[in-house]
Amino acid sequence: MIYITRKEHFNAAHRLFRADYSDEKNLEVFGKCSNPNWHGHNYELFVTVKGKVDPETGFLINLKELSRIINKLVVDKLDHKNVNVEVDFMAGRLASSENLAIAIWEQLEKPVNDAGAQLHCVKLFETERNFVEYYGN
Repeated sequence: MIYITRKEHFNAAHRLFRADYSDEKNLEVFGKCSNPNWHGHNYELFVTVKGKVDPETGFLINLKELSRIINKLVVDKLDHKNVNVEVDFMAGRLASSENLAIAIWEQLEKPVNDAGAQLHCVKLFETERNFVEYYGN
């Protein structure tokens, strides 16, 4: 089994809040991240896939194809967008990094499998100090 990772990036705004909470409760639970005027991050996304090397090509997966999949299904939908209101696959979800990583996994799992690899990990850096890793169910 071999693992290979592709790194992509995007910039996006979001707000952590619950509509059923008061402004005070949102501030208590989510702090500055509940700012009603949003805030943004320069996200770094690492997508790791695993599988066996194809003896004919020497690849697990063509990284240009992996990049195309990630960009079409994830980056193009997130880059310079408001995660709370503009990203279809985040509709109805709290826009936390944890939920975003899970949603990204859901977008990528089948297309990556169809390309001949298996999704292993989605690692999403929200800041240089805060990141989340998701390995599926």
